[in-house]
Amino acid sequence: MAVFGLVSAVAGFVKVRYLIDKAIIDNMVFRAHYRITAAILFACCIIVTANNLIGDPINCISDGAVPGHVINTYCWITYTFTLPANNVKQIGTHVAHPGLGGDYGEKRYHSYYQWVPFMLFFQGVLFYVPHWMWKQWEEGKIRTISEGMRGATMDSKGERHARMQRLVQYIFDTMHLHNSYAAGYFFCEALNFFNVVGNIFFIDTFLGGAFLTYGSDVVKFSNMNQEQRTDPMIEVFPRVTKCTFHKFGASGTIQKHDALCVLALNILNEKIYIFLWFWFIVLAVMSGLALLYSMAVVLLPSTRETILKKRFKFGTPAGVSTLIRKTQVGDFLLLHLLGQNMNMVVFNEVLDELCRLIHAEGSSSGTSPVSVPSAPSTLEMSPIYPEIEQFSKDTEI
Repeated sequence: MAVFGLVSAVAGFVKVRYLIDKAIIDNMVFRAHYRITAAILFACCIIVTANNLIGDPINCISDGAVPGHVINTYCWITYTFTLPANNVKQIGTHVAHPGLGGDYGEKRYHSYYQWVPFMLFFQGVLFYVPHWMWKQWEEGKIRTISEGMRGATMDSKGERHARMQRLVQYIFDTMHLHNSYAAGYFFCEALNFFNVVGNIFFIDTFLGGAFLTYGSDVVKFSNMNQEQRTDPMIEVFPRVTKCTFHKFGASGTIQKHDALCVLALNILNEKIYIFLWFWFIVLAVMSGLALLYSMAVVLLPSTRETILKKRFKFGTPAGVSTLIRKTQVGDFLLLHLLGQNMNMVVFNEVLDELCRLIHAEGSSSGTSPVSVPSAPSTLEMSPIYPEIEQFSKDTEI
C-alpha cells in the first residue's frame, strides 16, 4: 500500500484537465513528454527503490568466512561480474547459472544497478524541462486572453459577444508581434525531439552499449528455438553474478573469497528498460513527425490554409485567404492555440470578426491616415480589467 501511495503521487502528470479550468498551450505529442513520459520515469524510480516488492536488492553467498551483511554491502557498493563466454553453456551440467564459471576469459562488470533510481529520476526531470521552459516563455498569455471563453458555453450571448470583441481587438492590435512567442514554442518542441533521441543514446552508454539493440534482441529471442537461444535480458541484467572479496588471513596472507550474488532488483530493471526501449522509439517517431508538421506550418502557407479548413472547419475561401496573407507564423500559432481552447463555433466567429477588421483596415488605409492604437497588454484582456478601468474613472470624478 505504501508503494501504491507513492506511485499515485505522480499521477498528477497524467490527469485530464477540462478546457474551462486550464488553458492548453501545446499539442498531444508535447504533453506525452512531460505528462506521460515523466510520470512513467518517476513511477519506475519509486518502484525500483521499494525494497518491500522484492526484498533486499542483492544477496550474496560465500564460503562463510565473511559475514553475509559484509559481503552483501561490499558487492553492492563496488561491482559484480559475469563471464560472457559462459552464457551459451548448458545450465546444470556445464555452468550453475548463465554467465558463471571459473575466473578465466573475458569479464563483464556490472555496477549500473546502484545508479538506476538516480538515472530514472534524472531522465524524468529532463523530459519535464522543455515544458517548464515553454511555460516561462508563454507567461500565461493563452490563459489570460481566452479567460471566460474556454469551454462549450457562455453565461449569455451578450457576454460572449463582448468577450469575443475584446479578444479579436487584441489579436488585431498585436498582429505581427508574436513571432518571438512562436520561436519559443518551436524551440521547445525541437528540444523535445532531441531530448528523447539523446536519452536513447544516454541509456545505451549507461548500460555499456547494450540498449540500442536491446528491444530487437528480445523480440528475436522470443522467436528462436528454445534449446539454442540465450536470453538477452539476462545478459544485460543478470540475475546471478559473481563477486570477489579479498581479506587478510590469520598469518597476514591475502585470502580470496568468491561469492555468488542474487540481484533480485534486475527482475524489475529488465522489464522497465524493455518497456522504455519501445516507448522511446514510439515517442521519437511521434516527436519527429510533430517537428516536421511544425516546419511545414512555418515554411508552407498551404499547410496553414489546410489547418484552417480541415482542422477548424473555417470554410470561407475569402476569409482563409485573408488570414493566410495578412498573418505571420506567430499570429497563426496564437490562433491555433486559441482554437484548441475554444468551442469550434465560437472560434469561427472570432476568425470571421478578425477577417472583418482586416478588411476594414484595408479599405480605410487608402483614405486618410489615422493614428494607430497601441497594443493592449494581457492585463487589458483580463475579464476584471473593465471593472478596474471603471473604478479609476469613478475615483477621478
